[in-house]
Amino acid sequence: MSENEKVGGLDPERKVAGDAPIAGAGAVAPVEERKKREYKDMEEKPTGDQHARVDMKTIQFTATDLYDKDKVDIEHVVMEEVFQLLQCTDEGLTDAEATNRIGIFGPNKLEEKKENVLLQFLSFMWNPLSWVMEGAALVAIALANGEGEPPDWYDFVGIVLLLLVNSTIGFVEERNAGNAVKALMESLAPKARVKRGGAWREIESSELVPGDVVAFKHGDICPADCRLVDAVDVSMDQAALTGESLPQGKKLGDECFSGSTCKQGEAEGLVISTGPNTFFGRAATLVGQDNDQTGHLQMVLAQIGSFCLVSIGTFVLLEILVLYADYRYSYRRGLNNILVLLIGGIPIAMPTVLSVTLAVGAQQLAKHKAIVTRITAIEELAGVTILCSDKTGTLTTNKLTIDKENVKCYSKWDVEGVCLLAAYASRVENQDAIDGCVVGTLSDPKLARAGIDLLDFKPFNPVDKRTEITYRDHADGGKLKRATKGMTGIIIDLCSRDKSSEMEDQLEHDVEEFARRGLRALAVAHEDVMGDEKDSQGNGFELVGLLSIFDPPRSDTKQTIDDAMALGVKVKMVTGDQLAIAKETGRRLGLGDHMYPAKVLKEGPPPGGKHLTLDEMIMDADGFAGVFPEHKFEIVKRIQGLGHLCAMTGDGANDAPALSRANVGIAVEGATDAARGAADIVLTEPGLSTIVHAIHGSRVIFQRMRNYAVYACAVTIRIVVCFAIMAFVWEFDFPAFMVLIIAVLNDGTIMTLSVDRVLPSSTPDSWDLAEVFAYGIGYGIYLTASTVALFAVMRHTDFFERRFGVEPLAKGDDVNDWGGHMVIYLQVAIISQALIFVTRSHGPSWTERPSTALMVAFCIAQLISSIIAAYGNWWFTWVRAISGGWIGIVWVWNIIWYFPLDLVKFALKATIIKYLQKRKASKAAAAPALDASPESRLQRTASRHESMYSNRTSFLGRAANRLKGGAKVSMSKNELSRFSSIQAQQSGAALQRASSRV
Repeated sequence: MSENEKVGGLDPERKVAGDAPIAGAGAVAPVEERKKREYKDMEEKPTGDQHARVDMKTIQFTATDLYDKDKVDIEHVVMEEVFQLLQCTDEGLTDAEATNRIGIFGPNKLEEKKENVLLQFLSFMWNPLSWVMEGAALVAIALANGEGEPPDWYDFVGIVLLLLVNSTIGFVEERNAGNAVKALMESLAPKARVKRGGAWREIESSELVPGDVVAFKHGDICPADCRLVDAVDVSMDQAALTGESLPQGKKLGDECFSGSTCKQGEAEGLVISTGPNTFFGRAATLVGQDNDQTGHLQMVLAQIGSFCLVSIGTFVLLEILVLYADYRYSYRRGLNNILVLLIGGIPIAMPTVLSVTLAVGAQQLAKHKAIVTRITAIEELAGVTILCSDKTGTLTTNKLTIDKENVKCYSKWDVEGVCLLAAYASRVENQDAIDGCVVGTLSDPKLARAGIDLLDFKPFNPVDKRTEITYRDHADGGKLKRATKGMTGIIIDLCSRDKSSEMEDQLEHDVEEFARRGLRALAVAHEDVMGDEKDSQGNGFELVGLLSIFDPPRSDTKQTIDDAMALGVKVKMVTGDQLAIAKETGRRLGLGDHMYPAKVLKEGPPPGGKHLTLDEMIMDADGFAGVFPEHKFEIVKRIQGLGHLCAMTGDGANDAPALSRANVGIAVEGATDAARGAADIVLTEPGLSTIVHAIHGSRVIFQRMRNYAVYACAVTIRIVVCFAIMAFVWEFDFPAFMVLIIAVLNDGTIMTLSVDRVLPSSTPDSWDLAEVFAYGIGYGIYLTASTVALFAVMRHTDFFERRFGVEPLAKGDDVNDWGGHMVIYLQVAIISQALIFVTRSHGPSWTERPSTALMVAFCIAQLISSIIAAYGNWWFTWVRAISGGWIGIVWVWNIIWYFPLDLVKFALKATIIKYLQKRKASKAAAAPALDASPESRLQRTASRHESMYSNRTSFLGRAANRLKGGAKVSMSKNELSRFSSIQAQQSGAALQRASSRV
């Protein structure tokens, strides 16, 4: 129990005796029995030690048996059984025994698997869209030969280069992603003081084994999970495990967790588990369990890819049937037409374009002090509808403060006097959190010892639950005095001077008020010493005041919450603190106090209440209090199950499971290594204001990605439908290499979308793929019509020759005139790139100014396209240069066809898109999110460093699930970066079962 909990609040089970006899009162008159005061303390009662659940003789000396919870809970059995199970004594092990146990339990460390860099790079080519392009490359090099012609080396090289560019960007992204393993591994102490053969020495912590006796003191890190066999005023900082703001007192038999820090006292402990069997190590057994889920962006991109694949596959099949079966094309000629659809229809650059867009967005967020460790989290943040936030250290400062406005005075001292007396009764060096916040109420910490001589000081201890100072007061003629502060029930019981029933009633009322508001109470008393010695008797303590201790909200938190709500994001507090404290914090922040204790997550809503299901209660609540890591995880999981994208903020390892599970895990400034390892975004400035900037920035990035998605679908339809129709109608054979040129120029221009000017949404964004596909089909068919119409005029009329005096192309039997190929190439290249100005705008395309980079890239690409058309006499790809007249005709033709593109957009909005939106709204009304099928919900993967389109599951994570302990756990860096999550989950569960109390 943290000290602020020890000293504050009222306890429903604690009965404090009536008044002690008043000092100096005479003898022995019977004292009228007065009502018992019930002071509520916030601590729980320890559950006591346990015993093995099976016959000790049946337990073998192996990790499998020792860490089998069904047989024995080694963390909580009585110490005699711990020594018996580990076959050791308090004199420690011999070197021979330790060496033998290394072979049984393994070293006290987690091993990481070395990854094959080449295989990791090649894994980025393992996704459906890449498979199609790889198939096209094989067709070009292996199948497209014969009939006296060599393989199609030009198309093969172009395809391979596109694949390599895409894979390189993805590879670099993943290799540079944040890796929390190093920080987490460093949290294990590299050295340990151990008793071997009855003598103390220092060894590498990796050499520790179960049965070793270790020692640690103030400032040391506990090197392994151990049970205390000797403890002197021990306090351990377990914030990296539980997120509690104060160190925890430990006594004999209590467990200290690997990685926790000793803040006070000295201790000797018996090592009970090491390496993969510690709380840190056990996390590895659950890493990878959720890897079968697919990331939100990955799922969206997969559906867009499926749309493109189905479109291509349909027209490839039609070409096979028509060109070979009907037109009797030769083998090589038919393959060339099929390659056009495969190469031109697949948006192979989609992962590359979106990677660049997200990477640029990540750099922009970094300017607002938000470091993105999982780049696809940016897209998910744009769609977040619910933000779950931890309280301690996130919404609040995680720094206890005396609220001077609430100080209660019961004697002649005023507020400043009460605070000064409390500061006297506090340490000024090696302060704990309580002493620090009390002394912090003074304008100058030196005042805590100014004008007095310290004669004796009694620090806080678990028995007395108070501190006491005896001092000489120079301002009062050098008189000796005493001051004490501590737990309310203890202090009032100690007081014997000027104590009345009215005062006790008032004190009880004030403490209950503090408890209702979640404020911890600290009582202060004072007495004059009757002699000149520090041990002389006093005239009786007098209650002088009551201090309230709380963890104040950060200065910018309220504004941040208001801003988040204005963006359509609901904020919920999810804290391990008590319900009253959570409600008080919620009221101060304007968050609301409609909060529930964690037990409702297990028991469900109370019968007869307004909520029929737990899901309804979760959605209606402003927050939950008293939660453990598994509760936070469950809340996030249920919110996701209701169809919402959920973000979670936190700073401790107790937040790590929820940070890992959430669509977007956000570690705030000062977060533990475990929290940073589980998070997707790490804030480097205090407070949550950065989150608002991140949400705004992510919505800008989302709009850029959506614009590209519409564009990619439109280009796919435009290529496959256009060239299939031209082949069916005129037996037109467009050269595949020119499609590659179009793709390269298009993608080079589209890359600049990553810095384009767009208007972010004022509400959470979501992927409505039906709308994306509808826009893509509409634009694609319109662009197809522009090309087919141009070729029809070229083919069947002499309009261009007669009006502009250009040479005739594609006339008579020469439908595949090389100059005609170049005209179609130029027309397709120009109008396809111009489409981006329509997809990026909500209104008329000329009313929303694009970025300078996009305009410059577009102009350069069109210049290159025109130069190729004017000078590209490339015999290997069946094109020849065309005259300036034809280039001008194509430009004018495209300009004429460009302006109605906006009309196509507005027509789609007024008809198909409007219909889709109405249908979506009616479905939502008929089947609310509570009843949505799990298959229809988009959830993110538990793996943080996935590449787009792929979900490369680590089988090591699954294999680790079957380990009962004892075996060496070898995991990849990417998977190991998540192990903090379950370490915290297991720790929280253990603390809930039997937490250490003083």
